Parts: sequence; C-alpha cells; structure tokens
Amino acid sequence: MGLLDETVSVPRRTMTLFFLIDTSGSMEGNKIGAVNDAVVNVLPMLNDISETNPDAEIKVAALEFSNGVNWLYDEPKLAKDFIWQDVAASGLTSLGAACSELASKLSRSGGFMQSASGSFAPAIILLSDGGPTDDYNTGLAKLKANNWFKSAIKIAIAIGDDADKDVLKDFTGSSEAVITVHNIDALKQIIRVVAVTSSQIGSKSSTAGETTKQEQVVKDIQDATQNIDGAESSDSTSTVDSSQYIDDWG
Repeated sequence: MGLLDETVSVPRRTMTLFFLIDTSGSMEGNKIGAVNDAVVNVLPMLNDISETNPDAEIKVAALEFSNGVNWLYDEPKLAKDFIWQDVAASGLTSLGAACSELASKLSRSGGFMQSASGSFAPAIILLSDGGPTDDYNTGLAKLKANNWFKSAIKIAIAIGDDADKDVLKDFTGSSEAVITVHNIDALKQIIRVVAVTSSQIGSKSSTAGETTKQEQVVKDIQDATQNIDGAESSDSTSTVDSSQYIDDWG
C-alpha cells in the first residue's frame, strides 16, 4: 500500500458557545420570553455551522443566574443535542456568582474545556437587564485570571437602559462589545446575530490580517446593528430615541 492510499482522520477541534442569562425578577415577562424564543430558534443555525465546518464542531452551554446559578446541562452539548429548557425569571442578580461558576468550568480538570490542542477559545454571550446584587468584583476578578476567558470572544447584550453598562464593559473588556437593545424584536434579532457571528468566527483557525477574533466579531455585530431598529452598539454615533421603546417590553 502506498502512502497515497492511506487516509488519516484528523479530529475536529471544539468551540464552546456559552450563554450567561440573567433570570432575575426584572427579566420576567416579555424579556425572558424573548430570550427563550431566540435561543430555541438559533440552535438549528448553530448546528448548521457546526456540521459544515471542517475545522471545528460547536457545542453549547447555558448558565442562568438569579438568586443562585444553574447550568441547563451538566456539560456542553452539540447544538443538535441541546434541547432548550425554557428559563423563568425571579429573584436577584447573582452575576458575581455566575462569574465564579464560569471560571470553575473554564478548565480542563473537572471543567468544560478539553486540552488546548483540542479546543478553540470559547465564545461567551452575557445577557442582563440590570446590575449585580452580589459581590461582582470578586467573581469577575477570578474570571479575569482564567486563561480561557482571557482569549475568549466576549459579547454582552444590555437589555434596556437600566442595564449596568459599566459592569458589562468590565466583563467584555470594552464598550464596543456591549450591545444595547430596546425592544423585544431587537432582542431576538441581536441574540441570533451575536450567537451566529461568534460561532462562525470563533470556530475558524484564524482571522484575516492582524485582526483578532474578538475585534472581528465586534465589527460584524456593529455592522449588523445598523439594520436592526431598537439596537445600538455602546460606541455608536447614531442617535436612537430610547423613549419610544419604553413600553415595548410589556
């Protein structure tokens, strides 16, 4: 048998997409309903990206936080196997606890990550409509010390003008990675855009030129928000009259 007759199967790497979802009481009603609807509808899109990507498969993990924290599954699942369980809203906003919990899972020993050679850096999407009610700074400091988090794609979706954008900026590392939405339709569209864009770019071996994956994702999302009524990036120069959206949450 010649060398050309031999085939070598190279295993694909894994890219995990994390959803961190604020399920505090202020999210009750249309806000949490829109989140549930958006994630259900984006999962098939993530599966398509995964199945057509020769370099990586995409897995999904979701952590909800209110009075405490809870993973929807005890390990990341392929998008096709991730059956979304609707989350409900009540209680406080334990974002600090969520950061600590995420940090504990961004590891190889007892965590959600494989070896460095077998994984791309994860993509993390944080959704919140308020501010933390626990010791956020301690939790975030623990998370920022995590090497996987340092290299991750990080995007925050601020749901309404009451969201603490300074906190979200601290989480993502820049105001450009914080997207504010003002109504239900915009929230659904932005969740889809952010999840799909982060998965497409995060599961690639590299980006063009000197642009990092984080920078490319932010740019693509900013371009997309220009066409979504009721959404704006934090550094956007466009003016959006948020008062017209106040009643849209229901």
